Amino acid sequence: MSDLREIRLDKAQALKDLGHEPYAVRFEPSHRAASLQADHKDLPKGEERSLKVKIAGRVMSRRVMGKLAFFTLADETGTIQLYLEKATLDEKASLGLKDGSFKHLTELVDAGDWIGVSGTLRRTDRGELSVKVRSWQMLTKSLQPLPDKWHGLTDVEKRYRQRYLDLIVSPHSRETFRRRALMVSAIRRFLDSRNFLEIETPVLQAEAGGAEARPFITHHNTLDLSLYLRIATELHLKRLVVGGFERVYELGRIFRNEGISTRHNPEFTTVEIYQAFADYSDMMNLTEEMISLVCLEICGSTKISYQGIDIDLTPPWRRATMHELVEQATGLDFNKFLTREDASAAMLKAGLEVSASADSLGRLLNESFEQSVEQNLIQPTFVLDYPIEISPLARQHRSKEGMVERFELFIAGRETANAFSELIDPIDQRKRLEAQQARRIAGDQEAHGVDEDFLNALEIGMPPTGGLGIGIDRLVMLLTDSPSIRDVIAFPVLRPDSGSQSFQD
Repeated sequence: MSDLREIRLDKAQALKDLGHEPYAVRFEPSHRAASLQADHKDLPKGEERSLKVKIAGRVMSRRVMGKLAFFTLADETGTIQLYLEKATLDEKASLGLKDGSFKHLTELVDAGDWIGVSGTLRRTDRGELSVKVRSWQMLTKSLQPLPDKWHGLTDVEKRYRQRYLDLIVSPHSRETFRRRALMVSAIRRFLDSRNFLEIETPVLQAEAGGAEARPFITHHNTLDLSLYLRIATELHLKRLVVGGFERVYELGRIFRNEGISTRHNPEFTTVEIYQAFADYSDMMNLTEEMISLVCLEICGSTKISYQGIDIDLTPPWRRATMHELVEQATGLDFNKFLTREDASAAMLKAGLEVSASADSLGRLLNESFEQSVEQNLIQPTFVLDYPIEISPLARQHRSKEGMVERFELFIAGRETANAFSELIDPIDQRKRLEAQQARRIAGDQEAHGVDEDFLNALEIGMPPTGGLGIGIDRLVMLLTDSPSIRDVIAFPVLRPDSGSQSFQD
């Protein structure tokens, strides 16, 4: 690789000697590759069009054939061929114009270089729309070659570690991140159009709360204060509702010190939404409407395919309680169990595992759900009414003892959204946070602490509120048919590479 780099450095110097700056300041294209392809698809083979074109991009491939050469140029929108004719370029060189010279262009420009060209349009005899180049400018000399064009970037770890190379060689990756950006914009437009306000909340917090998760810890030197990176935006958004904002949301980064898998990255994106005077039924309707409309806008249909499985996001979606789904899958009716021992014995008989940390009927119900139901919920399904033990911020169910008004949305076998009728009783909330803190003191690193300022806000008074959180990364996975969360996060967390960062090493 070092020899190739030296050769390219020599070429950069040769360009300088010829009056070509290898690292330009600016270039102003008049057209993009995709628009040229679309607007001039009627140009017949072998004919030219006198339209003057200026286009810039990266050289992806080169073919030099005597007095003709053909380069493939890629910009953000697509590719177009450059038709390079010795007579045309050398005519400009003979007039003393430094941007001419077929020899200079073909010998000093490599695949990977950024160039700008001007010329006219020509459809070759083989039917390829091309820019017939009359002048050119080096924009950036690439010192390292691209991955082999036939094999692409096959090392998955390299794709994530050197995303810039992945984006260069993989149109699918570029489309994934384009769709992600469009999806985020569509979600914001949806919420803004319904009078929700996006208000930013702190990333650095004195007390991490709003979810059961292990936080990252950092330190502020001036204040000599240990701080947490937020694990949720919930508690601060609720403070805003206390303050009088009736519809608020935030779409942003969350940090959890947890394992890495195809579904988990320590740094990820969520949108959390809070609506005063609403409950979890309202949040179900909002979730269903928003995701189906975003899917229609981004994918063109509410019927999609994910990893070979057809999924229909057309409303209405299935709604079923956790009790119902567990009983359907296992035959276990948790409404009939009187003690934890009865339930655990029945679970073991049904072939389910029982963990020592599941110290109540509610936790056993949730374990049964996770083992027997969750992975089978392929079509969009709202799972309703969760045990109170695993939902410390949700309101007690208005008619079901030991349950809360909570739902999770499952699509393709994984949780995509989570919502509550929010707990607004400060006395009840304190008891639950103190119970969580006791679990944390006992060694549960994902349990909440007691956030006294949040409790103080609840004592000032929070109106009845529905809250909703949606995992943006998992939704992008679904709408881009991506099997891993690392496929949809541009720069996922990875263990540092001990060797060289270059592709060729």
